[in-house]
Amino acid sequence: MSKALFEGPATRPEQWQHSAHLARATWVEPQQLCPPGTRLVVVAPHPDDEILACGGLLASLRGREHEVLLISVTDGECSHPGSAHWTEHRLRRQRPQESLNALKRLGLDVQALDWQRLHLKDTAVARDEAFLVNHLSQLLQPGDRLLCTWRGDGHSDHEAVGRACAQAATAKGVALLEVPVWAWYWASPEDERIPWQRAHKIRLDADALQRKQHAIGAHVSQMEPDEGRAPVLPAATLESLMQPFELVLL
Repeated sequence: MSKALFEGPATRPEQWQHSAHLARATWVEPQQLCPPGTRLVVVAPHPDDEILACGGLLASLRGREHEVLLISVTDGECSHPGSAHWTEHRLRRQRPQESLNALKRLGLDVQALDWQRLHLKDTAVARDEAFLVNHLSQLLQPGDRLLCTWRGDGHSDHEAVGRACAQAATAKGVALLEVPVWAWYWASPEDERIPWQRAHKIRLDADALQRKQHAIGAHVSQMEPDEGRAPVLPAATLESLMQPFELVLL
């Protein structure tokens, strides 16, 4: 992460609720964004990003699992540096299992999902960016929607994934959907670093929102304090991500 962006406290959800930029963002329905017959390719830097970024959208696609390709880039093993409890070895097993549990909580048939795990090094995705571009370029098909973390999200892995996806999307001529995740922590409600002119809000119904909230709870390693340290995922940021929409940059 860019330490400077995370030095202060998280922007609180009630601050976001007064954002003029968010209020002006155009609403889009899940079925508009991914019409039936359209494949959604989700590229998650770490286990949990697919839920934080687009868990509500995924829940809205229940019954269409055959039209979803999920790519887990890393195993998230570096989320707790120096921890005696959450060692890298333990996290490599724990976090993918949490992702599996979360997808089930969304109501998805995980057996019907095309789910690839690339096992790239957590916190070092940028060094394998060229590999990721090539890999995606081979997988993408005409008409796909490619969803990933935003290139300006403030976490090096999120940004590397965003850059790789943008390059592959351009090369293959497919639509790119970028989703801010950590920006909910460090950005201000009127922050001009966010490309608001590209911002749309994916409308989530009550069922999708509830399923997303339930799925987030599966990420135990990220939500519990560890040896006196605060949880990896701050409560305020999680609450901001639990509004009845998901922000996407088109």
